Amino acid sequence: MRDVMDRLLPWWREGKPVGVGTVIATFQSAPRAPGASMLVGPDGEAVGSVSGGCVEGAVYELAEQVLDERRPALQRYGVSDDDAFAVGLTCGGIIDVFVEVIDQQTFPELGEVAADVESGQPVAVATVVEHEDESWVGRRLIVRPAGHPKAAEGGLGSERADHAVADDARGLLANGRNETLHYGPDGQRRGVGMAVFVSSYAPKPRMLVFGAIDFAAAVARLGSFLGYHVTVCDARPVFATTSRFPEADEVVVAWPHKYLAAEVAADRIDSRTVLCVLTHDPKFDVPLLEVALRLPEVAYVGAMGSRRTHDDRTKRLSEAGVTEAELARLASPIGLDLGARTPEETAVSVAAEIIALRWGGRGDRLAGVEGPIHHDPSTA
Repeated sequence: MRDVMDRLLPWWREGKPVGVGTVIATFQSAPRAPGASMLVGPDGEAVGSVSGGCVEGAVYELAEQVLDERRPALQRYGVSDDDAFAVGLTCGGIIDVFVEVIDQQTFPELGEVAADVESGQPVAVATVVEHEDESWVGRRLIVRPAGHPKAAEGGLGSERADHAVADDARGLLANGRNETLHYGPDGQRRGVGMAVFVSSYAPKPRMLVFGAIDFAAAVARLGSFLGYHVTVCDARPVFATTSRFPEADEVVVAWPHKYLAAEVAADRIDSRTVLCVLTHDPKFDVPLLEVALRLPEVAYVGAMGSRRTHDDRTKRLSEAGVTEAELARLASPIGLDLGARTPEETAVSVAAEIIALRWGGRGDRLAGVEGPIHHDPSTA
């Protein structure tokens, strides 16, 4: 719902009901991930997308029905349906879409959730999308990290269900994942009868770009476009300026290895963080990579430089005590083999490598390979 929040919130504040369709599960080559939402506004306006254009017409009609009857509905669209081509999902995928009415009556906490999302505070929304007792469907639990004054708001129908879902939702929130969870009808861990969709609104993942050069400006620009919170760090104040990096969320003047160590100590580095080392100067990048490659969990560590620079860097890191296993985590030379030459092309190469590692892609041309277009990173 994050992608349509700016349109949903004004209608909610005005007390107007909105039909909201949300992808809660996908199978095979579905074009949108769980959490993608589409709105049908009070004036009939369609906002957002659940399938990149494939089934929007069918979801729109269902949303109108849900608005009229004020009863949520869960619908599956895909090639398994007799009318797959009628609704338009011809890409071979299957999606489950939950359609509900959202207004101040059905979702009184939306204003606070939106404020958390805007300020970067972690919050998850758990919604019952299927239950053997229809009165449970549409009930919501707002979940925040343990210790928060409002760690859990709302309710699903029983204290047992609230405890089970809140615990699991915090696990998903820590990883920024959206997922449909299944329980027994009263929240039993092992059982069937209730499905709960958890939408996690975690802070943006971080991209740390080290080295205030023209390539860094292009990488920062593309990182911002991909949804990262981008920090550019360089020890040279004459180069590390906001005017040179307008797309970065912050520009820091500090020795790179000291800055990274401080961020680690402050617990601001996690498994979604990507590190792009573009200094290709041993006095900067070797101490930095000593810290980076020893971190237990980061999504990506890439370093720019020629093959000669890479060989020299590897030798220096080995002499500093970095192990073979730690060195194996380093993407160097940085990026995929796209034949990139300009800073902008190089940034695309770097972004492509980050995306491939995130989702288990191989970086091959799709026209030359067979099998699913979208990968399951858990099996990569």
